[in-house]
Amino acid sequence: MRETLDSLPIGGLEFYQASDGYRFSLDPVLLARFVRMKKRARVVDLGTGCGVLSLLLAKIGSPASVIGVERQAALAERAMRNVTHNDLGAVVQILNDDIREVRTLLSCGQFDLVVSNPPFRQADTGRISPGDERAAARHELFGGLEDFVQAASWLLNNGGAFAVIHLAERLAELLSVMQQEKLQPKRIRMVHPHADEAARLVLVEGVKSAGAGLLVEAPLIIYESHGDGRRYTEAVQAMYR
Repeated sequence: MRETLDSLPIGGLEFYQASDGYRFSLDPVLLARFVRMKKRARVVDLGTGCGVLSLLLAKIGSPASVIGVERQAALAERAMRNVTHNDLGAVVQILNDDIREVRTLLSCGQFDLVVSNPPFRQADTGRISPGDERAAARHELFGGLEDFVQAASWLLNNGGAFAVIHLAERLAELLSVMQQEKLQPKRIRMVHPHADEAARLVLVEGVKSAGAGLLVEAPLIIYESHGDGRRYTEAVQAMYR
């Protein structure tokens, strides 16, 4: 499969991506900037893809370790190469495994932060993308929302945080599943394409075995008008600096 080598200004990171397969978008940047990560945190990234979110967290914070779990062999192999290419092998490890089997992979309650940019669409909804990479990245072909939340709850210690980006239309479902799995929602930020449009995405942080109390942060607007087109708002541009 043909690849491109693309860069992010954050930490001078570069990523190999498939030319015609799964390609990362703005989502991992939004999630990485939303996360609150303690120094020396032990982190797991569920469904890491080509490793973008794992590497961003390794650059933005000072984690002790980041473990990215990815089921698709081609994506996991690409993520491993991206780790090596960015010289972050001392911090980031990639596992080519299924998040639904996390109990056989990693110890219970041993992690401080779990993050995920999971597939947004249920397997029986929407248009399935051609090619395995994009189909599995966008649709729940190998694990649904509940599987990701259950895996996060298993991995986290009490007081550990789960941070996720998902479709705003599935917010009620997400919050319900999190509470079922003892991940108390503590922060929410709605993400709007433009200021006059409804939210499309939502960023949510939950804390394992925490008490009630939810902070709804100011909405994040992605685009603003610029000449005859549009550009990222200052808030989004700042995330890339």
